[in-house]
Amino acid sequence: MNIVDALDRVKDRLDENGARPETFRLVDTIRRTATQPGSDQAQVRSLLELVRRLMRTPVAHANVGVYDDLATLEGQLEQASVEAAARREAEDSKPLPKSKKFYKELKQRERKS
Repeated sequence: MNIVDALDRVKDRLDENGARPETFRLVDTIRRTATQPGSDQAQVRSLLELVRRLMRTPVAHANVGVYDDLATLEGQLEQASVEAAARREAEDSKPLPKSKKFYKELKQRERKS
């Protein structure tokens, strides 16, 4: 995922959580850096990874409020990840429906018996 898009999504999530202005300034600073020429190809694997990287910045270490906002978002993203994994596992464990061909062959075998 493009880092600029990911930062926009993180900013939206922080807004929903009622984050502090300092946290928005951090995200905006990183976003400005990511939009400079030459860095437009920057990618991030997930929002969770991005939030963890933001938590390791000097701004987050210097300001407990910023760190707390990011830690709250990290917890929400981890929970969503766990729930999505559980849904995928539940879907994978559902039995697949049998094909029409299977039932025709079964019927033919029963007639021969």
